[in-house]
Amino acid sequence: MKLVVGLGNPGRTYEHTRHNAGWAVLDEFAKRRGAGFRRSWRRPVQSAKTALEGAGNLLLVKPLTYMNLSGEVLPGLMRPAGLTAKDLIVVADDINLPLGQLRIRPKGGAGGHNGLKSVMEHLGTEAFVRVRVGVGEQEEGKSLKDHVLERMHSEERRALAEAAVRAADALECILVHGVDSAMNQFN
Repeated sequence: MKLVVGLGNPGRTYEHTRHNAGWAVLDEFAKRRGAGFRRSWRRPVQSAKTALEGAGNLLLVKPLTYMNLSGEVLPGLMRPAGLTAKDLIVVADDINLPLGQLRIRPKGGAGGHNGLKSVMEHLGTEAFVRVRVGVGEQEEGKSLKDHVLERMHSEERRALAEAAVRAADALECILVHGVDSAMNQFN
């Protein structure tokens, strides 16, 4: 089994914000497979189970702990299932990439992203695949917090929706053909 985690923030306040790019990608990926997310009664997550030919069973997870605490739920999901960091793919927003651009890496640092920092802290490793979705740099004079948490205007939302489609394609490629193939095709 593989675990695919999309980072974001729960609640209507955060819908259509840059910080929820990871959730947008998981929503697109799940929609393609007819999988629906359900709230867990045991953990603060929404999850969906599905499968992909050539990749096997998949668990898609959206932590509901808010971005900065995203990693808290992972050990409790991974240990009982016998999963390790090599079974994990994390999808997150990236302010250092132009809106809509993707960057796939087999491991690496957090790049200032608090959600990725939390994942690394709780797993004790940087060695997991990450798919970063560009949400563009903050405007001069605007705080980083406002940039990632304010609602995007319709043109930005369309660009992010297009990026979510490409990122879902990239997830399929990672799962079936491996991270190197996906990096060559989508980076």
